[in-house]
Amino acid sequence: MEPARTPIVELRNVTKAFGRQLVLDGIDLPIEPGKTTVIIGRSGTGKSVLLKHIVGLMRPDKGSIVIDGQDLLSLSELELQQFRTRFGIAFQNNALFDHLTVDENIAFPLRRLYSHMSEEQILQRVANRLSCVSLSSFGDRFPAGLSGGQRKRVAVARATVASAPILIYDEPTAGLDPVTSQKIFDLLRQEKGASTVIMGSSDLDRLLTVTDRVGMMHRGRMIFDGTTQEAKD
Repeated sequence: MEPARTPIVELRNVTKAFGRQLVLDGIDLPIEPGKTTVIIGRSGTGKSVLLKHIVGLMRPDKGSIVIDGQDLLSLSELELQQFRTRFGIAFQNNALFDHLTVDENIAFPLRRLYSHMSEEQILQRVANRLSCVSLSSFGDRFPAGLSGGQRKRVAVARATVASAPILIYDEPTAGLDPVTSQKIFDLLRQEKGASTVIMGSSDLDRLLTVTDRVGMMHRGRMIFDGTTQEAKD
């Protein structure tokens, strides 16, 4: 058996409430580098809130979040903004900019975070990502002219364009038909191993083909955390 590695992401007793509603209830979760981890659970169990804590978009009421040895709660908002360059993020609603073309949407994180890159380098990287998601001819289109599956693929392309060490996907196939969902999972499988991947999803069966570890949430608590094989058993 492969020995456990020092976690690149570690949540310790993370607790979050909104008013009287306890959304995260003492979450402990270590995530090894280079692995793909999926957080599963029904809608409303706290998966999206958990992912937003990992990237520092929310702060816990109690507990700690350590990313690559850095305590997120010790960082100022300005430091957090710089720290987020370590993440590629595709949230459930895709968060594409309607006024930007597909090319411009994918290039956005490069232009915002990597001022040293030339425009030629940026365009080459964007073209590569569009090719990987089978949308090479869609660069000049706007999000409103794309199908749900195409928008998902653009979101994945944008999340991976900067080759960030940690990728976050929130419900990558929500609302998609089975054929389109399979295309997304095929794409995620192609990216497997290049980064540490953390996904929140309720689509367990297909995710077991791409993930190394499974965490199961129920009513804000982590009720299972184990390998994919252990989840199958």
